Parts: sequence; structure tokens; C-alpha cells
Amino acid sequence: MYNQKAVQEDITTSIGFVLININSKDGTPATKIAPMMGLESRSLTRVLKTMEQKGLIVKFADSFDKRSVRICLTEKGRQKKAISIETVMDFNHKVKQALSEEEWDSFFSIFQKIDQVIANELK
Repeated sequence: MYNQKAVQEDITTSIGFVLININSKDGTPATKIAPMMGLESRSLTRVLKTMEQKGLIVKFADSFDKRSVRICLTEKGRQKKAISIETVMDFNHKVKQALSEEEWDSFFSIFQKIDQVIANELK
């Protein structure tokens, strides 16, 4: 479902998830995005380059730390971010409709445990 919607929007699923993780107002330091998504920084670099070529982001030197690069969304990037969020929310809604309340609660309980295992591995 994500891939189909991404293709319709001329982006990839990876780009959609990166867009969701960029702060729309202040941008996000590039060094913060890869860990949030569980990506290697070199993989993120390729995705960011594509996003910049598509006019979805711009890069700026961080005003607090000149060594750091901040990723900011363009207007087009904000539009694609909104579509990406809507797609995820729509999918979540469809999954929730297909599950009982108990199954839904179990799903999120298991997901949180998996997320914690991942977070512990990244430390």
C-alpha cells in the first residue's frame, strides 16, 4: 500500500518516512534522522540527495552548530509529508478496523517491545 501511494506521488516509501521524520517548522539535524529510522548514515545520504534533487528539502548550516547540517522541508516537501502522514494514518485505520480491540492492544504491546529491543541494540 505504501509503495503504491509513493509511486503515485513520485516518491519512494523511504522518502515518505524521511519526510515524516523532518520537523516542518525548524527542520531537523541530518545526524538525528538516520537513528530515528534505523538507517545507516550513508543510506540516508543517498535518500537526502534524491530528496534534494526532487525539490523536497533544502540543507542549511545549523545556526547553533556550524558543523551540523539541518534538513528543512520545501513547500513541495511539506505537501508530500502531509500525504505520507495521511497514507500511514489511513493504513493504521484500516488495520484497526480489521482487528478486535484485544488484537489491536496486543499488536501495539508487541510493537512497543520490538521497538524497545531495537532501541537497546542501537545503544
